[in-house]
Amino acid sequence: MSATPRSGTFTTDDAVDLAVVDRNGFVESRHLGSAVVVDPAGEVVLELGDTTTPIFPRSSLKPFQALASMQAGAPLVGEQVALACASHVGSAEHMEVADGMLRAAGLSADDLRCPAAWPQHGGTRTALTRGELAIGGRTLPAEKSRLAFNCSGKHAAFLWACVENGWDLATYLDAEHPLQLRVVEILEEYAGESVAHVAVDGCGAPAPAISLRGLARATGRLAAAPSDKSANARAATIATAMLDYPWAVHGHGEENTVVMEDLEIIAKLGAEGVLILGAPDGTACAVKMLDGNGRGATLVGLTLLAAAGVVPAGALGPVLSRAMRPVLGGGEPVGGVRLAAPVVALLD
Repeated sequence: MSATPRSGTFTTDDAVDLAVVDRNGFVESRHLGSAVVVDPAGEVVLELGDTTTPIFPRSSLKPFQALASMQAGAPLVGEQVALACASHVGSAEHMEVADGMLRAAGLSADDLRCPAAWPQHGGTRTALTRGELAIGGRTLPAEKSRLAFNCSGKHAAFLWACVENGWDLATYLDAEHPLQLRVVEILEEYAGESVAHVAVDGCGAPAPAISLRGLARATGRLAAAPSDKSANARAATIATAMLDYPWAVHGHGEENTVVMEDLEIIAKLGAEGVLILGAPDGTACAVKMLDGNGRGATLVGLTLLAAAGVVPAGALGPVLSRAMRPVLGGGEPVGGVRLAAPVVALLD
């Protein structure tokens, strides 16, 4: 796997204000970044800031990593497909699906190379810490579990693909592993550009860097696959499964899940303030918050899709009220995240 090393992503000089945090009418924080919307042909419709310098999409690449696993033979179905694309909260439901994938491949959680974690889901975390959590018909020890790590579904799919091909399991996260080489091939095919750099993601998997424009193009192609007779059938399966099992992709009541439930738009966060949104017609948006805080990404991304005429502006209020958390003071709402002026200007 070859990629030309880069020293970093775009700078504040090339970013714009995307969102601000309002506390009692006073702007407390500002989130600079870049964002782009592309049409079904992959052409730029709207953009703010630098959208050509590479970024690490991080977990927003999971649908394409899942596609690599499926093309390599991992026989994922239904909620398994959605979980392979997930940054989940580690609920018992999520852990059960990941465990079932591993068992179907003749493996166990011991074969995962992602870190162990406590579940983010409160009830599941409590049960696990008390030694009362049963997954796959057995009670787990009261300790961190690799099944609870937010990328466990992706890793289970990776491993299943390796089993199907007789590939080495211990090195499935190496950049030169056949499966990881396939991930890069698929990403470059869908993004229409070369990977600029490869690092190591938080879960240990390779983390390719591409531009926001390329990321949006890739997202649009994936989102449109179910209605495109010429599209890859497995890509269509992934897009369909994410919308059919949105809880598996993030978690009940979580941002990505709410967007997919209410708007039928593919939504996938990535660490460090990245978000992709893909409409069924192939219009797509990619957002990168330069400070790495993604709390305003959904607001910005959906607003850009509304400005592009893909989402009815009137539909955003109910979705955002469910998906976004208010700014609290003394336990009561005193403000929230709102759009910065450059984004608001696109609505005029």
